[in-house]
Amino acid sequence: MSLQDPNVLNPQRRKRVAIVIANPAVSTTTGWPVGFWWSELTHPYHAFIEAGYEVAVFSPAGGRCVADAMSDPNDASGYSKTDLISQGFIHTPELKALVDHTQKVADLDVAAFDAIVVAGGQAPMFTFEGATDLHAKFAAFFEAGKVAAALCHGSAILAYAKDSQGNYIAKGRTVTGFANVEEDFADNAVWSYGMLPRGQHVMPWRIEDKLKALGANYVQGGLWRSFAVRDGNLVTGQQNFSGGETARLVIEALGR
Repeated sequence: MSLQDPNVLNPQRRKRVAIVIANPAVSTTTGWPVGFWWSELTHPYHAFIEAGYEVAVFSPAGGRCVADAMSDPNDASGYSKTDLISQGFIHTPELKALVDHTQKVADLDVAAFDAIVVAGGQAPMFTFEGATDLHAKFAAFFEAGKVAAALCHGSAILAYAKDSQGNYIAKGRTVTGFANVEEDFADNAVWSYGMLPRGQHVMPWRIEDKLKALGANYVQGGLWRSFAVRDGNLVTGQQNFSGGETARLVIEALGR
């Protein structure tokens, strides 16, 4: 390996992170439009830029992506109205353009990036099964010793990503993702508001149950608590309040 090899560690080179967000879809359980979650893009993006990193935004299919409505600080629900980081991102044209014109995951050059971060939202639960390019790229980052991170329902990628031996990346590793207690909370909320019939779940399956079933050591930090965990070069965050903590662990792994 020569010193001209771009893969040789160069402390003067800025770290590069690829953030992947989900393309818009329609929920098969509720019929609602679903997408990515703003804070799971914007909070890691902000942390990485503050650390001096370069960041590029991708999606499985490329093109314009749409966020889950309640993640928008301008949404009538007011659920995310205090999310000033997302508010600033949305109202900065050059940043909003990153969401309106995402790059395709198939075009992501693993050698050109130091880490991949897969954001959540509702859409990953309905679209990631068929996102085979994303399965392969996530596994390629992991097997290359680069940081592979997933956040909230973006941890759905761990239900599909396997190493070159055909083993699930998450098997035997400590991970987190959207917790069952949070799924219960979400289900009860939509039932209490009459948005769905009681007993009809928002999600078609559950992150916690799936990760445990495939042999991962699933952990969580409590209902709606910011929580993330690092196991070697695999980083996972619990839910939408965990974007900053997830980014912190990625930065810890990569260095400045």
